[in-house]
Amino acid sequence: MIRLVADAMTRKVVYLPEDTPLDEAAQVMRDQGIGDVVVTQGPTMAGIVTDRDIVVRAIAEKLDPAVVTLGAIATRELLMVEQSATVEEAVQAMRERGVRRLLVCDADRQLVGILSLSDVALLPTSSAAA
Repeated sequence: MIRLVADAMTRKVVYLPEDTPLDEAAQVMRDQGIGDVVVTQGPTMAGIVTDRDIVVRAIAEKLDPAVVTLGAIATRELLMVEQSATVEEAVQAMRERGVRRLLVCDADRQLVGILSLSDVALLPTSSAAA
């Protein structure tokens, strides 16, 4: 059974400015039930920060989350996959790039969601037809 990224992705995308302190971003993630935010610089996407990034790049380094901003720890390389791609293609791209999330765009390159490995893991398994 071929599954498309559009069927597995999370459609909720939260954008926060790069000058947002990490503690505020973490509260937004908690309140929204998400594990990542897209970081903006004015009207432009400038990066992505995950809950894991906050822990590994800031807390573990003893940086003050009330002072350090998203822009300071954001991953600037934004990797995208089209929503029409197969989940298998997206997982292969994640493996090749060593990432756990991909931004998902439509045919016009507009952001429409985020695909994470946990989204893939939660896909129902197909049962064999008898």
